[in-house]
Amino acid sequence: MIIGGIALFRVLQHGNGFGGRARPSPEELLAERFARGEIDEQTYRRDVETLRLHNSGADR
Repeated sequence: MIIGGIALFRVLQHGNGFGGRARPSPEELLAERFARGEIDEQTYRRDVETLRLHNSGADR
């Protein structure tokens, strides 16, 4: 029972679909960095475009 409780705690802590928060997408991470002022608009737009180009190539 103790091992089961520890395993459940770890799953909930890491957000693997059992009530935890899902990981943000790369675009969401970029948007957060832009909103905090860590990157400028030009960098944000360039990086989003790069991600979209990379992801569209993965669908093939």
